[in-house]
Amino acid sequence: MNLHRTPIPVNEAVEKIMEHSRTGETEYIGINEADGRVIAEDLVATHPIPPFHKSPYDGFALRSKDTTHLSKDNPGRFVVTETVGAGSRASGFMKEGETVRIMTGAEIPPGADCVAMFEICQTEEKGDQSWMTLKRPMDPNQNIILQGSETTINEKLVSKGSRVNPGVKALLATFGYAKVKVYKKPVVGVFATGTELLEVEEELIPGKIRNSNAYMIVSQIERAGAEARYLGKLVDNLPTCFQAVASAIQDVDFLITTGGVSVGDFDLMPEIYEKLGAEVLFNKVAMRPGSVTTAASVQGKLLFGLSGNPSACYVGFELFTFPILQRHLGRTHPYHRTVQATLGRDFKKANPFTRFVRGFIEYEEGKVVVYPAGLDKSAVVSSLAYTDALIMLPGGTRGFKQGDRVEAVLLEDLKGGQKL
Repeated sequence: MNLHRTPIPVNEAVEKIMEHSRTGETEYIGINEADGRVIAEDLVATHPIPPFHKSPYDGFALRSKDTTHLSKDNPGRFVVTETVGAGSRASGFMKEGETVRIMTGAEIPPGADCVAMFEICQTEEKGDQSWMTLKRPMDPNQNIILQGSETTINEKLVSKGSRVNPGVKALLATFGYAKVKVYKKPVVGVFATGTELLEVEEELIPGKIRNSNAYMIVSQIERAGAEARYLGKLVDNLPTCFQAVASAIQDVDFLITTGGVSVGDFDLMPEIYEKLGAEVLFNKVAMRPGSVTTAASVQGKLLFGLSGNPSACYVGFELFTFPILQRHLGRTHPYHRTVQATLGRDFKKANPFTRFVRGFIEYEEGKVVVYPAGLDKSAVVSSLAYTDALIMLPGGTRGFKQGDRVEAVLLEDLKGGQKL
Protein backbone atom coordinates (compact mmCIF):
# COMPACT_ATOMS: atom_id res chain seq x y z
CA MET A 1 0.00 0.00 0.00
CA ASN A 2 1.39 3.38 -1.05
CA LEU A 3 1.10 5.89 1.78
CA HIS A 4 3.06 8.62 0.03
CA ARG A 5 1.30 11.93 0.47
CA THR A 6 2.16 15.15 -1.32
CA PRO A 7 -0.04 18.08 -0.32
CA ILE A 8 -1.64 20.00 -3.16
CA PRO A 9 -3.22 23.49 -3.05
CA VAL A 10 -6.89 23.74 -2.17
CA ASN A 11 -7.94 25.13 -5.55
CA GLU A 12 -6.09 22.33 -7.35
CA ALA A 13 -7.88 19.74 -5.21
CA VAL A 14 -11.23 21.34 -6.05
CA GLU A 15 -10.37 21.31 -9.76
CA LYS A 16 -9.50 17.60 -9.64
CA ILE A 17 -12.90 16.87 -8.15
CA MET A 18 -14.83 19.11 -10.53
CA GLU A 19 -13.27 17.36 -13.52
CA HIS A 20 -15.57 14.48 -12.58
CA SER A 21 -18.70 16.63 -12.34
CA ARG A 22 -21.83 15.97 -14.33
CA THR A 23 -25.40 17.19 -14.27
CA GLY A 24 -27.86 14.77 -12.75
CA GLU A 25 -31.14 13.44 -14.09
CA THR A 26 -34.43 15.33 -13.92
CA GLU A 27 -37.94 14.58 -12.71
CA TYR A 28 -41.32 16.27 -12.44
CA ILE A 29 -42.71 16.97 -8.99
CA GLY A 30 -45.80 18.76 -7.68
CA ILE A 31 -45.52 22.43 -6.82
CA ASN A 32 -46.11 21.65 -3.13
CA GLU A 33 -42.90 19.57 -3.06
CA ALA A 34 -40.81 22.14 -4.95
CA ASP A 35 -39.43 24.21 -2.05
CA GLY A 36 -35.64 24.27 -2.11
CA ARG A 37 -35.41 22.18 -5.28
CA VAL A 38 -33.44 23.26 -8.35
CA ILE A 39 -35.47 23.84 -11.50
CA ALA A 40 -34.29 22.01 -14.63
CA GLU A 41 -35.87 24.27 -17.23
CA ASP A 42 -36.27 27.99 -17.66
CA LEU A 43 -39.40 29.36 -16.03
CA VAL A 44 -41.23 31.36 -18.71
CA ALA A 45 -44.40 33.40 -18.58
CA THR A 46 -47.30 31.42 -20.06
CA HIS A 47 -49.36 34.61 -20.37
CA PRO A 48 -48.81 38.35 -19.87
CA ILE A 49 -48.93 39.92 -16.41
CA PRO A 50 -51.26 41.54 -15.88
CA PRO A 51 -53.33 39.49 -18.35
CA PHE A 52 -55.57 42.53 -18.98
CA HIS A 53 -55.55 46.29 -18.43
CA LYS A 54 -56.47 46.75 -14.78
CA SER A 55 -57.08 49.45 -12.20
CA PRO A 56 -54.55 50.07 -9.43
CA TYR A 57 -57.12 52.01 -7.38
CA ASP A 58 -60.74 52.16 -6.40
CA GLY A 59 -62.31 54.80 -8.65
CA PHE A 60 -64.21 55.40 -11.86
CA ALA A 61 -63.25 54.21 -15.33
CA LEU A 62 -63.69 56.81 -18.04
CA ARG A 63 -62.97 57.73 -21.65
CA SER A 64 -60.21 60.33 -21.41
CA LYS A 65 -61.55 62.19 -24.44
CA ASP A 66 -64.73 62.91 -22.46
CA THR A 67 -62.68 64.84 -19.87
CA THR A 68 -60.40 67.08 -21.98
CA HIS A 69 -62.48 70.22 -21.35
CA LEU A 70 -63.13 69.70 -17.61
CA SER A 71 -62.12 72.14 -14.86
CA LYS A 72 -63.38 73.47 -11.54
CA ASP A 73 -65.48 75.95 -13.43
CA ASN A 74 -66.58 73.41 -16.00
CA PRO A 75 -67.21 70.07 -14.28
CA GLY A 76 -68.36 66.97 -16.09
CA ARG A 77 -71.29 64.81 -15.00
CA PHE A 78 -71.26 61.10 -15.92
CA VAL A 79 -73.85 58.40 -15.51
CA VAL A 80 -72.63 55.39 -13.53
CA THR A 81 -73.70 52.35 -15.50
CA GLU A 82 -72.45 49.59 -13.18
CA THR A 83 -69.91 48.57 -10.55
CA VAL A 84 -67.08 46.15 -11.41
CA GLY A 85 -65.09 44.40 -8.69
CA ALA A 86 -61.88 42.39 -8.95
CA GLY A 87 -62.60 39.15 -10.75
CA SER A 88 -65.60 40.59 -12.61
CA ARG A 89 -65.94 42.20 -16.04
CA ALA A 90 -68.04 45.08 -17.33
CA SER A 91 -71.16 43.99 -19.15
CA GLY A 92 -70.67 46.16 -22.21
CA PHE A 93 -68.75 48.81 -24.16
CA MET A 94 -68.50 52.21 -22.49
CA LYS A 95 -70.18 55.04 -24.36
CA GLU A 96 -69.82 58.82 -24.31
CA GLY A 97 -70.91 60.34 -21.00
CA GLU A 98 -70.77 57.05 -19.12
CA THR A 99 -68.52 55.82 -16.31
CA VAL A 100 -68.07 52.53 -14.45
CA ARG A 101 -67.38 52.36 -10.74
CA ILE A 102 -64.28 50.11 -10.56
CA MET A 103 -62.43 48.41 -7.73
CA THR A 104 -58.69 47.81 -7.30
CA GLY A 105 -57.47 44.99 -9.53
CA ALA A 106 -60.54 44.93 -11.75
CA GLU A 107 -60.33 44.79 -15.53
CA ILE A 108 -60.73 48.13 -17.34
CA PRO A 109 -64.06 48.14 -19.21
CA PRO A 110 -63.91 48.13 -23.01
CA GLY A 111 -63.88 51.68 -24.31
CA ALA A 112 -62.37 53.17 -21.13
CA ASP A 113 -58.75 54.31 -21.05
CA CYS A 114 -58.27 56.01 -17.65
CA VAL A 115 -59.33 55.80 -14.01
CA ALA A 116 -60.23 58.70 -11.74
CA MET A 117 -59.61 57.88 -8.08
CA PHE A 118 -62.55 58.11 -5.69
CA GLU A 119 -60.83 60.96 -3.84
CA ILE A 120 -61.23 63.38 -6.77
CA CYS A 121 -64.78 62.39 -7.66
CA GLN A 122 -68.17 63.42 -6.29
CA THR A 123 -71.13 61.09 -6.43
CA GLU A 124 -74.87 61.52 -6.07
CA GLU A 125 -77.92 59.29 -6.21
CA LYS A 126 -81.17 60.18 -7.92
CA GLY A 127 -83.72 57.46 -7.68
CA ASP A 128 -82.26 54.28 -9.11
CA GLN A 129 -79.54 56.16 -10.97
CA SER A 130 -76.04 57.12 -9.76
CA TRP A 131 -74.01 60.01 -11.12
CA MET A 132 -70.36 60.99 -10.81
CA THR A 133 -68.97 64.52 -11.15
CA LEU A 134 -65.34 65.22 -12.13
CA LYS A 135 -63.61 68.61 -12.26
CA ARG A 136 -60.30 67.83 -14.01
CA PRO A 137 -59.12 66.31 -17.27
CA MET A 138 -57.61 62.82 -17.43
CA ASP A 139 -54.85 61.58 -19.71
CA PRO A 140 -54.99 58.39 -21.78
CA ASN A 141 -53.78 55.39 -19.70
CA GLN A 142 -53.75 57.48 -16.51
CA ASN A 143 -54.06 55.22 -13.46
CA ILE A 144 -54.12 52.06 -15.56
CA ILE A 145 -51.76 49.10 -15.22
CA LEU A 146 -51.35 48.01 -18.82
CA GLN A 147 -51.61 44.42 -19.97
CA GLY A 148 -48.13 42.84 -20.06
CA SER A 149 -46.49 45.78 -18.27
CA GLU A 150 -44.91 43.41 -15.72
CA THR A 151 -44.15 40.43 -17.96
CA THR A 152 -44.91 39.52 -21.54
CA ILE A 153 -45.89 36.07 -22.76
CA ASN A 154 -42.91 33.69 -23.19
CA GLU A 155 -40.62 36.03 -21.25
CA LYS A 156 -37.95 34.13 -19.29
CA LEU A 157 -38.40 34.88 -15.61
CA VAL A 158 -36.07 32.44 -13.84
CA SER A 159 -33.19 30.49 -15.37
CA LYS A 160 -32.82 26.76 -14.99
CA GLY A 161 -30.38 25.90 -12.25
CA SER A 162 -32.11 28.30 -9.85
CA ARG A 163 -33.34 27.14 -6.46
CA VAL A 164 -37.06 27.40 -5.70
CA ASN A 165 -37.56 30.01 -2.99
CA PRO A 166 -40.91 31.53 -1.93
CA GLY A 167 -40.74 34.11 -4.73
CA VAL A 168 -40.02 31.50 -7.41
CA LYS A 169 -42.83 29.38 -6.01
CA ALA A 170 -45.19 32.35 -6.37
CA LEU A 171 -44.22 32.60 -10.04
CA LEU A 172 -44.79 28.88 -10.55
CA ALA A 173 -48.28 29.27 -9.16
CA THR A 174 -48.96 32.48 -11.10
CA PHE A 175 -48.20 30.83 -14.42
CA GLY A 176 -49.88 27.51 -13.77
CA TYR A 177 -46.88 25.25 -13.17
CA ALA A 178 -48.68 22.59 -11.15
CA LYS A 179 -45.82 20.22 -12.03
CA VAL A 180 -42.22 21.43 -11.93
CA LYS A 181 -39.23 19.96 -13.76
CA VAL A 182 -36.36 19.74 -11.27
CA TYR A 183 -33.02 18.00 -10.94
CA LYS A 184 -33.14 14.81 -8.94
CA LYS A 185 -31.41 15.03 -5.61
CA PRO A 186 -28.10 13.16 -5.69
CA VAL A 187 -27.98 10.40 -3.10
CA VAL A 188 -25.00 10.72 -0.76
CA GLY A 189 -24.11 7.78 1.46
CA VAL A 190 -22.37 8.40 4.78
CA PHE A 191 -20.25 5.99 6.83
CA ALA A 192 -18.60 6.93 10.09
CA THR A 193 -15.49 4.86 10.79
CA GLY A 194 -13.97 4.02 14.13
CA THR A 195 -14.48 1.42 16.84
CA GLU A 196 -14.47 4.24 19.39
CA LEU A 197 -17.77 5.66 18.16
CA LEU A 198 -21.07 5.46 20.02
CA GLU A 199 -24.46 6.38 18.64
CA VAL A 200 -26.28 9.39 20.01
CA GLU A 201 -28.64 7.40 22.24
CA GLU A 202 -25.87 5.32 23.84
CA GLU A 203 -24.42 6.06 27.26
CA LEU A 204 -20.92 7.51 27.27
CA ILE A 205 -18.31 5.01 28.48
CA PRO A 206 -14.53 5.33 29.01
CA GLY A 207 -12.52 5.37 25.79
CA LYS A 208 -15.56 6.07 23.59
CA ILE A 209 -17.04 9.19 22.01
CA ARG A 210 -20.41 9.81 20.45
CA ASN A 211 -20.64 9.85 16.68
CA SER A 212 -21.20 13.55 15.93
CA ASN A 213 -19.70 13.55 12.43
CA ALA A 214 -22.37 11.46 10.75
CA TYR A 215 -25.21 13.62 12.03
CA MET A 216 -23.32 16.77 11.12
CA ILE A 217 -22.54 15.57 7.58
CA VAL A 218 -26.11 14.43 7.00
CA SER A 219 -27.25 17.93 7.92
CA GLN A 220 -24.67 19.51 5.60
CA ILE A 221 -25.77 17.24 2.75
CA GLU A 222 -29.39 18.21 3.21
CA ARG A 223 -28.49 21.90 3.46
CA ALA A 224 -26.72 21.47 0.12
CA GLY A 225 -29.95 20.18 -1.43
CA ALA A 226 -28.98 16.51 -1.75
CA GLU A 227 -30.43 13.35 -0.18
CA ALA A 228 -28.39 11.90 2.68
CA ARG A 229 -28.34 8.23 3.63
CA TYR A 230 -26.60 7.39 6.86
CA LEU A 231 -25.26 3.87 6.36
CA GLY A 232 -24.00 3.32 9.88
CA LYS A 233 -20.66 2.88 11.65
CA LEU A 234 -17.68 0.93 10.39
CA VAL A 235 -15.47 -0.73 12.97
CA ASP A 236 -11.71 -0.95 12.47
CA ASN A 237 -11.76 -4.21 10.54
CA LEU A 238 -10.55 -4.23 6.94
CA PRO A 239 -12.69 -7.04 5.46
CA THR A 240 -15.84 -5.67 7.10
CA CYS A 241 -15.14 -2.10 6.00
CA PHE A 242 -14.22 -3.11 2.46
CA GLN A 243 -17.37 -5.14 1.96
CA ALA A 244 -19.58 -2.37 3.33
CA VAL A 245 -18.00 0.31 1.13
CA ALA A 246 -17.99 -1.88 -2.00
CA SER A 247 -21.68 -2.67 -1.50
CA ALA A 248 -22.70 0.93 -0.75
CA ILE A 249 -21.12 2.27 -3.95
CA GLN A 250 -23.79 0.47 -5.97
CA ASP A 251 -26.65 2.32 -4.29
CA VAL A 252 -25.47 5.95 -4.06
CA ASP A 253 -24.24 8.73 -6.32
CA PHE A 254 -21.50 9.83 -3.89
CA LEU A 255 -20.02 8.20 -0.81
CA ILE A 256 -18.57 9.96 2.22
CA THR A 257 -16.58 8.30 4.96
CA THR A 258 -15.48 10.21 8.03
CA GLY A 259 -12.26 9.16 9.72
CA GLY A 260 -9.78 6.45 8.78
CA VAL A 261 -7.88 8.49 6.18
CA SER A 262 -4.67 9.21 8.08
CA VAL A 263 -1.67 6.89 8.33
CA GLY A 264 -2.26 5.20 11.68
CA ASP A 265 -2.55 1.47 12.16
CA PHE A 266 -6.35 1.65 12.16
CA ASP A 267 -6.76 4.15 9.32
CA LEU A 268 -8.10 1.72 6.74
CA MET A 269 -9.55 3.92 3.99
CA PRO A 270 -6.32 4.18 1.91
CA GLU A 271 -6.12 0.38 1.76
CA ILE A 272 -9.81 0.13 0.91
CA TYR A 273 -9.37 2.55 -2.00
CA GLU A 274 -6.49 0.44 -3.27
CA LYS A 275 -8.47 -2.79 -2.95
CA LEU A 276 -11.39 -1.19 -4.82
CA GLY A 277 -9.09 -0.19 -7.66
CA ALA A 278 -10.08 3.43 -7.13
CA GLU A 279 -8.18 6.32 -8.68
CA VAL A 280 -7.02 8.52 -5.81
CA LEU A 281 -7.38 12.14 -6.93
CA PHE A 282 -5.50 13.46 -3.91
CA ASN A 283 -4.77 12.32 -0.37
CA LYS A 284 -3.40 15.46 1.22
CA VAL A 285 -4.26 19.12 0.85
CA ALA A 286 -2.19 22.13 1.84
CA MET A 287 -4.81 23.41 4.27
CA ARG A 288 -5.75 23.53 7.92
CA PRO A 289 -7.86 21.90 9.18
CA GLY A 290 -8.41 18.75 7.14
CA SER A 291 -5.06 18.27 5.43
CA VAL A 292 -5.61 14.49 5.18
CA THR A 293 -8.85 14.92 3.21
CA THR A 294 -8.89 12.35 0.42
CA ALA A 295 -10.92 11.99 -2.77
CA ALA A 296 -11.06 9.01 -5.09
CA SER A 297 -13.01 7.86 -8.13
CA VAL A 298 -14.33 4.36 -8.75
CA GLN A 299 -17.02 3.08 -11.12
CA GLY A 300 -17.66 6.64 -12.21
CA LYS A 301 -18.50 7.73 -8.67
CA LEU A 302 -16.62 9.89 -6.20
CA LEU A 303 -15.59 8.81 -2.74
CA PHE A 304 -14.76 11.44 -0.16
CA GLY A 305 -12.58 10.44 2.76
CA LEU A 306 -13.07 13.24 5.25
CA SER A 307 -11.21 13.67 8.49
CA GLY A 308 -12.53 12.11 11.67
CA ASN A 309 -12.01 15.40 13.50
CA PRO A 310 -15.35 17.27 13.46
CA SER A 311 -14.15 20.71 12.37
CA ALA A 312 -11.82 19.25 9.73
CA CYS A 313 -14.64 17.04 8.49
CA TYR A 314 -17.00 20.03 8.32
CA VAL A 315 -14.56 22.17 6.35
CA GLY A 316 -13.66 19.35 3.98
CA PHE A 317 -17.28 18.83 3.03
CA GLU A 318 -17.93 22.51 2.32
CA LEU A 319 -14.79 22.95 0.22
CA PHE A 320 -14.79 19.73 -1.80
CA THR A 321 -18.13 17.91 -1.64
CA PHE A 322 -20.52 20.88 -1.69
CA PRO A 323 -19.57 22.25 -5.15
CA ILE A 324 -19.84 18.94 -7.00
CA LEU A 325 -23.24 18.33 -5.44
CA GLN A 326 -24.33 21.74 -6.72
CA ARG A 327 -23.07 20.92 -10.20
CA HIS A 328 -24.99 17.63 -10.07
CA LEU A 329 -28.06 19.68 -9.19
CA GLY A 330 -27.58 21.86 -12.28
CA ARG A 331 -26.42 24.98 -10.45
CA THR A 332 -24.49 27.32 -12.74
CA HIS A 333 -22.57 28.81 -9.80
CA PRO A 334 -21.77 25.73 -7.72
CA TYR A 335 -19.28 27.21 -5.28
CA HIS A 336 -19.86 29.03 -2.04
CA ARG A 337 -19.85 32.80 -2.47
CA THR A 338 -16.91 34.70 -0.99
CA VAL A 339 -16.90 38.30 0.21
CA GLN A 340 -14.32 40.73 1.48
CA ALA A 341 -14.72 41.25 5.21
CA THR A 342 -13.06 42.89 8.20
CA LEU A 343 -11.59 40.56 10.80
CA GLY A 344 -13.41 41.25 14.08
CA ARG A 345 -10.84 39.75 16.43
CA ASP A 346 -7.12 38.93 16.41
CA PHE A 347 -6.13 35.56 15.01
CA LYS A 348 -2.48 35.17 15.88
CA LYS A 349 -1.88 31.56 14.87
CA ALA A 350 0.77 31.21 12.15
CA ASN A 351 -0.37 29.66 8.88
CA PRO A 352 2.08 27.41 7.02
CA PHE A 353 -0.88 26.34 4.83
CA THR A 354 -4.12 28.06 3.87
CA ARG A 355 -6.30 28.07 6.97
CA PHE A 356 -10.08 28.01 7.06
CA VAL A 357 -11.20 29.38 10.40
CA ARG A 358 -14.77 28.72 11.47
CA GLY A 359 -16.47 32.07 11.86
CA PHE A 360 -19.67 34.06 11.85
CA ILE A 361 -20.73 37.20 10.01
CA GLU A 362 -21.91 40.44 11.61
CA TYR A 363 -22.87 43.72 9.94
CA GLU A 364 -21.47 46.68 11.81
CA GLU A 365 -21.68 50.31 10.69
CA GLY A 366 -22.20 49.31 7.09
CA LYS A 367 -19.28 46.85 7.08
CA VAL A 368 -19.15 43.07 6.84
CA VAL A 369 -17.25 41.86 9.91
CA VAL A 370 -16.29 38.23 10.45
CA TYR A 371 -15.35 36.79 13.85
CA PRO A 372 -13.68 33.48 14.68
CA ALA A 373 -16.40 31.30 16.19
CA GLY A 374 -14.35 29.77 19.00
CA LEU A 375 -11.44 27.42 19.53
CA ASP A 376 -9.63 26.83 16.26
CA LYS A 377 -8.69 23.18 16.53
CA SER A 378 -9.69 20.44 14.14
CA ALA A 379 -11.21 18.27 16.87
CA VAL A 380 -13.42 21.06 18.27
CA VAL A 381 -17.19 20.67 17.92
CA SER A 382 -18.58 23.60 19.91
CA SER A 383 -17.54 26.36 17.50
CA LEU A 384 -19.48 24.77 14.66
CA ALA A 385 -22.81 25.70 16.23
CA TYR A 386 -22.09 29.38 15.51
CA THR A 387 -20.40 28.95 12.13
CA ASP A 388 -21.97 30.48 9.04
CA ALA A 389 -18.72 31.39 7.27
CA LEU A 390 -15.15 30.22 6.85
CA ILE A 391 -12.45 32.84 7.26
CA MET A 392 -9.90 32.06 4.53
CA LEU A 393 -6.38 33.02 5.64
CA PRO A 394 -3.51 32.50 3.18
CA GLY A 395 -0.53 30.32 4.04
CA GLY A 396 2.89 31.69 4.90
CA THR A 397 1.54 34.32 7.27
CA ARG A 398 2.31 34.97 10.93
CA GLY A 399 -1.20 35.72 12.06
CA PHE A 400 -3.80 38.44 11.54
CA LYS A 401 -4.99 41.39 13.60
CA GLN A 402 -8.39 42.81 14.26
CA GLY A 403 -9.32 45.15 11.42
CA ASP A 404 -7.37 43.27 8.73
CA ARG A 405 -9.13 42.61 5.45
CA VAL A 406 -9.86 38.93 4.88
CA GLU A 407 -11.97 36.75 2.63
CA ALA A 408 -15.04 35.05 4.09
CA VAL A 409 -16.66 32.00 2.49
CA LEU A 410 -20.43 32.26 3.03
CA LEU A 411 -21.87 28.86 3.93
CA GLU A 412 -25.57 29.70 4.18
CA ASP A 413 -25.83 32.04 1.21
CA LEU A 414 -27.87 30.49 -1.62
CA LYS A 415 -26.69 32.62 -4.54
CA GLY A 416 -23.53 30.66 -5.24
CA GLY A 417 -20.27 32.10 -6.47
CA GLN A 418 -17.00 31.54 -8.27
CA LYS A 419 -14.35 29.03 -7.24
CA LEU A 420 -11.83 30.02 -4.54
